[in-house]
Amino acid sequence: MGDNSNAGHRKRLRERYRSQGLNAFSEHEVLEFILFHCYARCDTKKIAKRMLEKFGSLHNLMEADVQTLMDTLKCTENVAVLLNFIPSVANRYFRDKWGERVILDDVEITGKYAIDLFVGETVEKFYVICLDKKFKLINTVLISEGTLDESAVYLREIVGAAIKNHAISIILTHNHPGGSFNPSRSDLAVTEEVYKFTKTMGVSVLDHVIVSGDTYYSFSGHNDKRVKGYF
Repeated sequence: MGDNSNAGHRKRLRERYRSQGLNAFSEHEVLEFILFHCYARCDTKKIAKRMLEKFGSLHNLMEADVQTLMDTLKCTENVAVLLNFIPSVANRYFRDKWGERVILDDVEITGKYAIDLFVGETVEKFYVICLDKKFKLINTVLISEGTLDESAVYLREIVGAAIKNHAISIILTHNHPGGSFNPSRSDLAVTEEVYKFTKTMGVSVLDHVIVSGDTYYSFSGHNDKRVKGYF
């Protein structure tokens, strides 16, 4: 009886997804749907709700590493790997979606690109986006990984990335995983330092975009006067 009930529930969720899409699902229903592929016959609604209670949100759950998931949820490695794998797939999908020749010529487009770039990231990363004279994307180069401060951003690597990719201008971007998108004192100092250094090398810095989740802060878009001589 239980198996038939679960089968009917799963069928209804699949039909609702096909007719209405994922936006019609609550958070626990999204997780239920994923867990269908891990648990053949049991009630995944209870499992999904228990997982969300442990981690607080779907976002927190999927950004946990495999061992933490196994230890906290007492689940199998297969379940933990699948949950951890999904944000990485999303990140790959979004980067492939944008392609290599996208034009980043305004703040909104650049902000959306940066948000997609950091989907699923759980640590701070600093990228340089290299553009040609028509603001077409040439390459996005990872410069550093870990907490952002003056010592973590290698100025010559930034200029080197621009020169190697024949960039006329660059956009700086990094993320604040789990935090506010508002720039810290360190962010301001790094932005000013990079701007001054690259200017002497003939490379223009168009913007610095800070991403947190699905929101972003653009120095250029806010006309941020805290970076002297620039925005």
